[in-house]
Amino acid sequence: MEGQVVGRVLRIFRHRPPRLRAGSPQDNPGEAVKEPERAQEHSLPNFAGGQHFFEYLLVVSLKKKRLGDDYEPTITYQFPKRENLLRGQQEEEERLLKAIPLFCFPDGNEWAPLTEYPRETFSFVLTNVDGSRKIGYCRRLLPAGPGPRLPKVYCIISCIGCFGLFSKILDEVEKRHQISMAVIYPFMQGLREAAFPAPGKTVTLKSFIPDSGTEFISLTRPLDSHLEHVDFSSLLRCLSFEQILQIFASAVLERKIIFLAADLSTLSQCIHAAAALLYPFSWAHTYIPVVPESLLATVCCPTPFMVGVQMRFRQEVMDSPMEEVLLVNLCEGTFLLSVGDEKDILPPKLQEDILGSLGRGIDELKTSEEINEHVSGPFVQFFVKTVGHYASYIKREANGQGHFQERSFCKALTSKTKRRFVKKFVKTQLFSLFIQEAEKSKNPPAGYFQQKILEYEEQKKQKKPREKTVR
Repeated sequence: MEGQVVGRVLRIFRHRPPRLRAGSPQDNPGEAVKEPERAQEHSLPNFAGGQHFFEYLLVVSLKKKRLGDDYEPTITYQFPKRENLLRGQQEEEERLLKAIPLFCFPDGNEWAPLTEYPRETFSFVLTNVDGSRKIGYCRRLLPAGPGPRLPKVYCIISCIGCFGLFSKILDEVEKRHQISMAVIYPFMQGLREAAFPAPGKTVTLKSFIPDSGTEFISLTRPLDSHLEHVDFSSLLRCLSFEQILQIFASAVLERKIIFLAADLSTLSQCIHAAAALLYPFSWAHTYIPVVPESLLATVCCPTPFMVGVQMRFRQEVMDSPMEEVLLVNLCEGTFLLSVGDEKDILPPKLQEDILGSLGRGIDELKTSEEINEHVSGPFVQFFVKTVGHYASYIKREANGQGHFQERSFCKALTSKTKRRFVKKFVKTQLFSLFIQEAEKSKNPPAGYFQQKILEYEEQKKQKKPREKTVR
C-alpha cells in the first residue's frame, strides 16, 4: 500500500524548474521536490511584491496505524478550508494534501512518545506537473504538555521563496499555538489578507493575544531579494571553502550529489545553499532537500541528482548500487565517496580567485545577508568570467528570435583552461535552459547577473588604458 502511495506522489510532483521544457521529462521518473528558483534571471525566483503570503497553514501530527505499532503523519489542522472548488481544483488540492505529510516526516514511521526533542526548521518544494510550485516551510517540535508525547509539524504552504521571513512567521504561529489553536486564526487571517512586500519593504500586522494585549508584528523583506531563500551559514559551518568549491564543480557538470546530516535543518539549509551557488543557472534534475525513507531508492538513479539524506540512513545509502557520486558527510565535514577529479574540473586560476575571495574578510561579517552576498559573489564572478559574454553570440532574426552561436562563443575565450571548461559546460542542461531563455529575449534581463557582467566589462575597459600607459 505504501509503495502505491509513493508511486502516486512521484507521478504527481516533479522537482524541476517550471520553465523546463522539451528534452527534460525523460531525465527522471522518480522526482519529487524542487527548490525555489530565482525567476527572470533563469534561476531561483525573484518574486514581486503584491502576492499573498501563503495558501495554507497545516498542522501535521503522528497518528498510530490501526495495525502494528507504527505511526503515520496526518494533517490534523488546515487553514483555510477551501470550499466550492471546481472538480479539477479539488483533485489538485487532494493530491497536494496527501503528499505534504510525507515530507513533513521524512524519517519513516517508527516513532515513540518523547519527553525531549530539538526544534527543527526546514523547507521543501513540490513542483506540480504543470510547473506551478508549492513551497513548504516547516517547524517540527514537541508540543507543550506533561509526559511523553509525539512531535508535530507546523507547515506553511506558499508560492513565495523567502526562508527567513517564513521562519519568523512560524515563530509567531508556534507562540500562539501554545495558547490555543483559536489564537492562530486571526493572525493567519490577517497575514493572508496582507500583500507580500516588495524587496526592502515592510508589512506590519496587528494581532491580539490573550493576557498580552495587542501586538504589532513587522515582516521585512530583504532589499537584495536574489538570495532571500537561502542561508549559507550552515554550509560554512559544515564544510571548508575547498570542499564547497568541489561540490560546486560537481554540480556545474550535473553530477550526482548526496548530502548526509543528522538533522533536517542542516540538511535542508545546506542543500539549498549548494544549489544557490549555481546562480544564475537552475539545477534541472532530481532535487530533494530531504529524501523521505520511502524514496531512498532515488540514490540509485542513473541520471543526475542533488539530494539530502538523514544520517540514520547512511548505511542504506552506502549499500546502494551507485556510480560516480559525491557523497558529502555534513556531520564530519568529509567526502565519503567521490569521483576523484573534482579538483580538476574548474580552471585553476579561477579556483584560486574563488578561494581567495571567500577567505578575505569572512570573519568580519555579522549578518546573514552579508554572509550570503560574500559567499555567492565569487561564484557569480566565476560565471561572469567564463560565460558572461553569451549575449554577444546570440544572432537574431528579423522577428527577434535568437540563435546561439556556440562555436564562436567558445572560441572567444583566449584562456585554454577556460575554453576547455566552457566546452563541457555548454552541453549541460544548466546552460541550455539559460540560453533558451536568452534566445527568446531581445535584450539581456536587467537583473543581478547582468549588472555584474556590465561591471566586469567596465573594469576591463578601464584596465586597458592603464596597461597601454605602463607599456
